[in-house]
Amino acid sequence: MQENGAKQTEARTEFSPVIGAALPRVDGPVKTTGRARYAADYSFPGLVHAVPVCATIARGTIRTMDTSAAEKMPGVVAVLHHGNIGPLFHTVPGSHAGLNEERQPFEDQEIYYWGQYVALAVAKTLEQAQAAAAAVRVMYDAEAPDVSPVLDDKDVKTMTTSKRGDVGGGFSGAAVKLDETYGTPVETHNPMEMHATTAVWDGQRFTLYESTQGVVSHWNTMAQVLGVPKENVRVVSRFIGSGFGGKLDPWPHSAMAAAAARKLNRPVKLMVTRQMMFWDVGHRPRTQQQMRLGATPDGKLVSLEQHYRNPTSFVGNYHENCGEATPFLYSTPNLEVTSALVKRNIGTPCPMRGPGAVPGLFALESAMDELAIQLKMDPVELRLKNDTLIDESNGRPFSSRHLKECLQVGAERFGWSKRTPEVGSMRSGDTVLGWGVAAASWGAWRGGCQATVTLKDDGTARVSCAAQDPGMGTYTIFAQIVSDKTGLPIAKIEVLLGDSDFVPGATSGGSTLTATVMPAIADAANGAVRQVLALAASRVKAFEGKKPDELMMNGGKVHLKASPGLNPVPLEEVLRAAKVSYASADGRSGGLGSDTKARDYSTHSFGVQFVEVGWQPSIARLRVNRVVTVMDAGRIINLKTGTNQIQGAVVMGIGMALLEQTIYDPRNGHPINDNFADYLVATNADVPAIDVHFLGIPDPMMGEYGARGIGEIGLAGVAPAITAAVYHATGVRVRELPVKIEDLLRSTVV
Repeated sequence: MQENGAKQTEARTEFSPVIGAALPRVDGPVKTTGRARYAADYSFPGLVHAVPVCATIARGTIRTMDTSAAEKMPGVVAVLHHGNIGPLFHTVPGSHAGLNEERQPFEDQEIYYWGQYVALAVAKTLEQAQAAAAAVRVMYDAEAPDVSPVLDDKDVKTMTTSKRGDVGGGFSGAAVKLDETYGTPVETHNPMEMHATTAVWDGQRFTLYESTQGVVSHWNTMAQVLGVPKENVRVVSRFIGSGFGGKLDPWPHSAMAAAAARKLNRPVKLMVTRQMMFWDVGHRPRTQQQMRLGATPDGKLVSLEQHYRNPTSFVGNYHENCGEATPFLYSTPNLEVTSALVKRNIGTPCPMRGPGAVPGLFALESAMDELAIQLKMDPVELRLKNDTLIDESNGRPFSSRHLKECLQVGAERFGWSKRTPEVGSMRSGDTVLGWGVAAASWGAWRGGCQATVTLKDDGTARVSCAAQDPGMGTYTIFAQIVSDKTGLPIAKIEVLLGDSDFVPGATSGGSTLTATVMPAIADAANGAVRQVLALAASRVKAFEGKKPDELMMNGGKVHLKASPGLNPVPLEEVLRAAKVSYASADGRSGGLGSDTKARDYSTHSFGVQFVEVGWQPSIARLRVNRVVTVMDAGRIINLKTGTNQIQGAVVMGIGMALLEQTIYDPRNGHPINDNFADYLVATNADVPAIDVHFLGIPDPMMGEYGARGIGEIGLAGVAPAITAAVYHATGVRVRELPVKIEDLLRSTVV
């Protein structure tokens, strides 16, 4: 392996066996036995159900609303709307609070997208609330909506997000040129658990049981929206049935449920339906991306341009950062990335797993594959030729970059040397095989966080934090770090997450949570251990006359450093001898921005996707046969959950490439395939063998464990690797996702 990036001089080199092991989830038993409680599982005396009334136009104004029939129906408590919802407020910019929609629910009579909430029916049972919502009569002054997927609007502001050199001169002088446009469609988050809020108001304080990826940010935001001090709001999110980015920030339904609870002085439960998931709680926006690449005859990039656009709503300005990886993934002296937002009558887009980088890499890596074909060069060789150890967007070295090794290891595991480059030249019986490759990248960040670790006199430990676990294995990571620091077995460590009453935690977004929480947990565990050692030195006869720094804790026992195997004293005996019930400490971690050393480096993860597809011309059938993924993502803390994260992301990549697309009716703006019968996602039948391999090289800038987040990078590169393989098998270049049967029928390969 080449030595690149920052030298690892301070990171630990030895860890307990729990670090890097393939461990089952500590929260697995409560989930598989049904004891885990999700946002919609909570029930309280007097609880009522709320069902939104949704707009059936995408642009216009409410002319009249008749709620009289609904209000007279059995069990109906109230119908809330613009005229009676009560005060809801905007958030202050820069206050660590954020809303996906800038407009509060029912703020005015304007309609900006299909499905927009216009009223809320509240009744004693869910069925009564559903019936009441259906009985509300709304008349509109409708206007023709604009949901066009063509983003060529002239009157938009274009922003330059990255630039160096002279792209015009570089491109015009290039011996080999590529100028193509690529598109990705609207994709809708479809986690197993839909959005839900159970809101309780006790006359002074709100308790909101939420499905959120950010307990603390949700807490900050809802306090401002509801106009109450933060101490008068509690947010609980113990378990989340995934989110994929759609649950990062609050959506209008959270404020609606809380406002209804306050107005009615009763607990209110609001569950978003599967259809509303397509209307009201975000999506990955469509992207339209022009790529212009110039290269020398031997494949060295001399110019790289990416000009992209994405639509956003009239009640939010969401920017899909498609140029996230472009400025640094490959070496080139001349580069320019520009972006633009186009307004459409759609719900507000939001981050979806690998926001920006994933659709951006589809365009960049597809263009690289096309350039390799023009050059008559192997696609792996082209990427190796343009590898770099310097982030040329800012001149900083990468803290740890091993893309070269990913390509080399992946090629060997996949058998890439057996590839023949001619279209349709590889076969297995009647099936034409296509092989494709694409690089992957995702930023590596670390934020601020706190954690509390308590060592108890029964020999167990507890760790708590107002972070949350949307399903990636965070509960288990917390237990692993405490176990590593104390030697206590995982089974003796209780993990409590998802409550704003705990010390502040981080958001589960951007693949940052693991790197963010680990230093805080380690700091808290170290603090609690120091307390135990001080107690042992002062109150345990076996260590009489010893100083705390002459002692150590390992295997859940206190030892002499000089002779660790001699008469160790278990944790519980130390605390009991000291007549102390527990030792507890809070720990903190700071963001990368506060680390003066880390600021000198560019921190990112890298990877590569190799894909084989099988094309059967006689029946026009395409299938992904196998995938090899190699990741340079720092030290892997839990091999089992880490592998699961990458495999799940690859499955989403298959859906992105071949199946997923939300379609809007141009006549009325309705997302017409707003259900699982018409919106296709990858199922077990679509998923091949997925070989996941981690390089496991620690990143010295990411703390003592050297771990980086991996939730999103596993999706990056999958779609362009698939379309590259499709071209290799069929001769059809698909630049607009998803791959359709109409595309493949153009193939001349038989």
